[in-house]
Amino acid sequence: MTHLGKTIILLSGLALAACTNPDRFESQNTVDLNNGGLSGMPSDPTSPAYFQQAVGDRVLFAVDQSTLSASAQATLDEQARWLMENRDFNATIEGHADEQGTREYNLALGARRANAVQEYLVTRGVAENRLRTVSYGKERPIEVCSAESCYAQNRRAVTVLTAGFGS
Repeated sequence: MTHLGKTIILLSGLALAACTNPDRFESQNTVDLNNGGLSGMPSDPTSPAYFQQAVGDRVLFAVDQSTLSASAQATLDEQARWLMENRDFNATIEGHADEQGTREYNLALGARRANAVQEYLVTRGVAENRLRTVSYGKERPIEVCSAESCYAQNRRAVTVLTAGFGS
């Protein structure tokens, strides 16, 4: 087959694919993978969407630090209050770092950040068995650029809700 023949077949296939139903993957039964499959409206104070948007699901850290700022503590106070009122949810606390430093260093830093959040929530009354930690280091940035504004957003701990059995 000639190069021209292969090109024509490829373009024909692409054209046919573009003509298919764009909503073929939409369904009434979709699962929001970004929220662990948990649903709810931001206006419902018992929903994960409310937790994420109104309470706040993340706290930020200074460079090379795992110490909680006053702002972080205020957010975590609200997270603890919400978790105490909504015992059907557990949480995974993800520790993250910016891209500066080695992979190993940032994994350790992310772990210290996640542990700091977990320890704070426990001191505020959240049962330790409802919380788990994981460190992603610099592997899951939310901002990608080599500027302080990006680095600052990536130095974080995120509290991700999961369905639990209550405590």
